[in-house]
Formats: sequence, C-alpha cells, structure tokens
Amino acid sequence: MSTTHTNAVPDSQLGLSYEEIQLLRQGQAALGQGTGGGAGSSSSRAASRASSQGLLLLDSTSLAALGRYFDRVMNNIEQQIVYLSEQSQMFTMAQFDRAGNLIEGADAEIQRYHELLRQLDELELDFDRIRHIKEIN
Repeated sequence: MSTTHTNAVPDSQLGLSYEEIQLLRQGQAALGQGTGGGAGSSSSRAASRASSQGLLLLDSTSLAALGRYFDRVMNNIEQQIVYLSEQSQMFTMAQFDRAGNLIEGADAEIQRYHELLRQLDELELDFDRIRHIKEIN
C-alpha cells in the first residue's frame, strides 16, 4: 500500500449502507474531477483514486474537502425540498380553490333542481285540482 493509502480505511467498514457508500464514492470521485472545491488538487485526485479502490482517505485535507462537498450537496437538496414544497403547496391551494368552485357550482345546480321539483309539485297539484273540478262537472 502506498503512503497515500496509509491514512485510508475501506469504506465498507464505516458502518454505512450500500447507498451511503455509493454517495461517499460519488463525492470522492467528484472531488477528483475538480467539481467539489478541491479543484483537482493532488489530495482530491488521491481521494478519487482511493474511492475507486473502495477506500476513504482519513487525512484532514481530504475529509475537509469531502465535508464541503457534502455541505454543498445538502444545500442543493434543501433548496430543492423548499422549491418542491412550495410547488406542492401552490398545487394544493389551486386544487382546493377549484374544488371550492365546483362545490359552489354543484350547490347552485342542486338549488335549481330543488326549485324545478317544487314547480313540478305545484303543477301536479294544480293538475289534480283541475281534474277533480272537471270530474264534478
């Protein structure tokens, strides 16, 4: 094992789930590509190489860079959560308003229906009265 890996530990021994290990490896790989704030430094490249071998470098520079990378990832996730929560709330309110309008429309139609039934009842009553009068004649 080279000197670079003397401060390394197998990532499978960290007590992480498979998905968490994959995220850890992705973070180390991103640092090695210069996307995580390490800007392709030799430490970042070493972390990326270690990751490809299933190792996590334990030196303070690598861990600090990895920490900053995951802070940015978590910040992006939090922003997405806020955005999606706002979108969800807007959708819910729009559906609530739409449902309210549908209920108002349905209530108006029910009132109209009741009025039609009332008028039918009156007409039937008038019809029966007139028929009764005709029978007397």
